[in-house]
Amino acid sequence: MTKAPLAPPIAERRQHALTQHGVTRDDPYSWLRADNWQEVMQAPETLPADIRQYIEAENAYFAEAFETPQAELTETIYREIRGRIKEDDSGIASPDGPFAYNSRMLEGQQYPLIVRTPRDGGAETIMLDCNAEAGESYFGFGAAEHSPDHRLLAWAADRQGSEYYTIHIRDLSTGTDTGEVITESAGDVTWLPDSSGFFYTEFDESHRPFRVRRHRLGTPQTADEIVFEEADPGFFVGIGETLSRKFITIDVHDHMTSEVWLIDTDAADSAPRLVSARLAEREYDIEERDGRLYILTNADGAEDFKVVTAPAADPDAANWTDLVPHVPGVLILDTVVLANHLVRLERVEGLPRLVVRDFRDSREWTVKFDEEAYSLGMSAGYEFETSTIRLTYSSPTTPNRTYDLDLETGERTLLKEQEVPSGHNPADYITRRIFADAVDGARVPITLLYRASTKIDGTAPALLYGYGAYGMSLPAAFSVSALSLVDRGFVYATAHVRGGMEKGYAWYKQGRHETKTNSFTDFIAAAETLLAEGYAAPGKIVAEGGSAGGMLMGAIANMRPDLWAGVLAVVPFVDVLNTMSDETLPLTPPEWPEWGNPIESRTDFERIAAYAPYEQISSQGYPPILALAGLTDPRVTYWEPAKWVAKLRVSKTDANPLYLKTHMDAGHGGASGRFDRLKETALSYAFALSCVGLA
Repeated sequence: MTKAPLAPPIAERRQHALTQHGVTRDDPYSWLRADNWQEVMQAPETLPADIRQYIEAENAYFAEAFETPQAELTETIYREIRGRIKEDDSGIASPDGPFAYNSRMLEGQQYPLIVRTPRDGGAETIMLDCNAEAGESYFGFGAAEHSPDHRLLAWAADRQGSEYYTIHIRDLSTGTDTGEVITESAGDVTWLPDSSGFFYTEFDESHRPFRVRRHRLGTPQTADEIVFEEADPGFFVGIGETLSRKFITIDVHDHMTSEVWLIDTDAADSAPRLVSARLAEREYDIEERDGRLYILTNADGAEDFKVVTAPAADPDAANWTDLVPHVPGVLILDTVVLANHLVRLERVEGLPRLVVRDFRDSREWTVKFDEEAYSLGMSAGYEFETSTIRLTYSSPTTPNRTYDLDLETGERTLLKEQEVPSGHNPADYITRRIFADAVDGARVPITLLYRASTKIDGTAPALLYGYGAYGMSLPAAFSVSALSLVDRGFVYATAHVRGGMEKGYAWYKQGRHETKTNSFTDFIAAAETLLAEGYAAPGKIVAEGGSAGGMLMGAIANMRPDLWAGVLAVVPFVDVLNTMSDETLPLTPPEWPEWGNPIESRTDFERIAAYAPYEQISSQGYPPILALAGLTDPRVTYWEPAKWVAKLRVSKTDANPLYLKTHMDAGHGGASGRFDRLKETALSYAFALSCVGLA
């Protein structure tokens, strides 16, 4: 007897009336939000039985309807991607005093080794083997910070996917942990200059990093002194250090406003002092050199940021003096301050560049590359007294290259080029940068990757990826994964929609809060441009986005379901109105500047309700949809995609596949191991191929 196919689960409807600003609405799937969600984040087994039953039913349905039938294709794609990765691979050592610190990956292993060698040569010491620490469970490696005297290693791990980290202290002379731990931290560690302890951040009851404590080695966590505490639930707190090591920095920020507090390392027991009090929508961060602060800021209308200086002894904004003036359209993304040089990473017309200034004579020169689209990054390492900075370069066709840049001579030294063991010839691929005309006339960049043999005649399938939030830009970088679609004839397209900062800070402002819907219409315009210019076939565009990009997926599925062959929504932020109306959730108060506050503002309530993917589900046909979630995700809680799929299931009028897969032991980033993550990508790509008839 042939087994009947498993029917898709239908979630129970339970009446739940909500009234805001005089508007009453019913949310029949509200029960999927566990009342004990904070407990679930750290102990997934405490999830209420009725919720677990529904989520596991969705997982079982997905396994039978798609995952098992497509297991062979998924495994093939996984093997392809894994074959492009050099499994036994080392990073590039960063010198610090007598040692050079590095990380290595071993063949067949999921997690890195944290290692060091004597700076002048000698045997390598494995300080931490994350594979041995991980075991068989989820293992979210947070950080590993060596002490200034190089005797100890503070390392942090999250074992639930909930982003609660336990900090361990390892004695590097013995290679074993001391047994001293800090639990339920945010995972960041900044050592005291004498190595007698460290600063760390901890969460409030809503999983918001809000407090900095000072821990002295050998004392219990309960004795740790509170150094700083932020009362406003809309702000997050972080801890760091200037590269000069003159100051410990406490950064307080939401998505649009920041302030910095300093602790002199010569007096590390002193109270922090304020640089300049927060001012709505003013951002700044600091570095130090020779008693002056170098401040990257958007103050005084510098929308694309400028660099100012101030005396470290009296750094209030009244004393800020322009060093690098604001130039509209030249977005300063980051700065590094070294003993003799200021290096800034800028973006102009969507392409990055490095600009180097010599403090001694104010001479400036620029580092840029010639490809049509590429990504560029920089890192400073541990040392301040150096004339070398590390830069990384790649493009969709060119594997990652790492250089040391000599700031005195301009010479680039290639340290490493990403190996693709299965072979890769950049000449076999084409990278293009084209533009879509948005509904209001804005020009939306689209980065394309396809095989040179792919016909651009309106017959190819395409995957269109987007994000568009928080000012985060999508780099035009090399991806070993994307090649599995491209080699099967896909055009891989990235839509740089508003909400990111690809075209400057104004590009971000035009895709947040009051203008959020620009992100959605930009993405739709990008899809229409792919069709109009022959890069994609009608009915063969698969859309993909994750987190805030998952909101984008939900919105475009509601607005233009006809455009998509399928939609991949990874940990999708789709229940926007309810989440932004729940101030107990970890990210809600800090997110109000990004989306609006529907609790206080009727205008914000109405605006969000008009686009929120969950609210706007209607009785219409929808494309095939795969939603991926994590049970212990504190950023996009598991119930958002669960509610979305439950409502879609009974609302849509088509017979297209609708799947929800929830990782029962992982959070926002999915599986923790590098190969397990590849399996998730392979599964997503198998879904994309099935949507266009290639599975």
